[in-house]
Amino acid sequence: MDTSQLFVLAFNALTERKTRTILTILMVVVGSSLIVVLNGLSAGQTNFVKEQLNQLGTDVVNVSTGQRSFRGGGDSSSSITLNSVVVSKINSLPYVKEVVPVYSGSVQITSQGNTINASVLSMNPEKLFIMLPKLEFVEGSVIKPSDQSAMLVGYNVANPPGSSSALIVVGQTVKASYSYVGEDGKQQKETRSFIVSGVMQQSGSNQVDRAIVINSDAGNSLLRKQSKFNSLMVQADSSDLVDVVQKEITDIYGSTIGVSTAQSSLAFRETFTSGINSFILSVGMIALVVGAVGIITTLYTSVTERIREIGTMKAIGAQSSTILSLFLVEALLIGVLGSTSGLVVGIVAGYSFGSSLGMGLPGSSSIAPIYLPMDLLNVWLISTGLSIVAGILPALKASRLPPIVALRRE
Repeated sequence: MDTSQLFVLAFNALTERKTRTILTILMVVVGSSLIVVLNGLSAGQTNFVKEQLNQLGTDVVNVSTGQRSFRGGGDSSSSITLNSVVVSKINSLPYVKEVVPVYSGSVQITSQGNTINASVLSMNPEKLFIMLPKLEFVEGSVIKPSDQSAMLVGYNVANPPGSSSALIVVGQTVKASYSYVGEDGKQQKETRSFIVSGVMQQSGSNQVDRAIVINSDAGNSLLRKQSKFNSLMVQADSSDLVDVVQKEITDIYGSTIGVSTAQSSLAFRETFTSGINSFILSVGMIALVVGAVGIITTLYTSVTERIREIGTMKAIGAQSSTILSLFLVEALLIGVLGSTSGLVVGIVAGYSFGSSLGMGLPGSSSIAPIYLPMDLLNVWLISTGLSIVAGILPALKASRLPPIVALRRE
């Protein structure tokens, strides 16, 4: 019996048991498509994060308060206060080009009768390009670093998700309200009016896209910071010297200060993503194993139902190797159909899930999955291979069945 005849017989055997065959193929489809979807989205997310981080200044070291000391009575205080003294000290270090102090907080923006919650970055607005070298503004925008009434508005603040048109435009007057607890323990509110001098294009950085930017004096007053900064943006002389600057700062202040860079954030993210990928692969493999069990069940049942057929084939001269090959081809067909369909379903589902991940979430972006040909080939080979392996035991049982016993079976 040649190969083509084996495939015809195997295909006919599967079509005679359509319902069971379809259910078994679906098990393989679920397993393979699950791996494809999760791997594609994971790769897409990793690439998305890299693209966002690559837009950040690669020569910047971000400094914040570090560990917090806890005392009796539940009181806690920062180990260090970021003030002008700290700024001068860091600015005097070798390889430090510039130190940009930043006040931060949260305010409510009132515009055209609408109230929007936004973060505040209070700094020299000209220094935004240190943080985001590729930052762009809408037409008509002007940066006014010395104007305490000027405000730059992030894209997601000016264009809230779900809004059909911009709520904040250049030249518009808005009110910013900051709520705080006064010395008397009562809730109080500070409100100031600003003129929007510029609106930023979407940068991909949530820190900026969801924020407003005012100059340092305005922020110190509105947010009642008393010249105590929330963070410092330290620019090194070059990207190659970032680690050196980071070490210099850590050597001086130790754990009392927090230091981070875009490179360290990317390295952490890649490590985290690697662990997620391993978990994803294990989940997909479990689904494939379940599919393999389904194949074993299907073919074992098929052997039981076709005992007389097998006996007849052997009685007219079919070799045990032919019977073995017939059932392995059936397993192969299930694997090929299931894994191929799984790739198609996985790719389509991946794009569908990726485009819907950011829906309804402020500032969220869709994630385009990435499918590498070699990864898809590996999934296809693993799915098909498991299907063949699952068919070995039923095939061996069928090939070893004595023809006399088979023919006597009622």
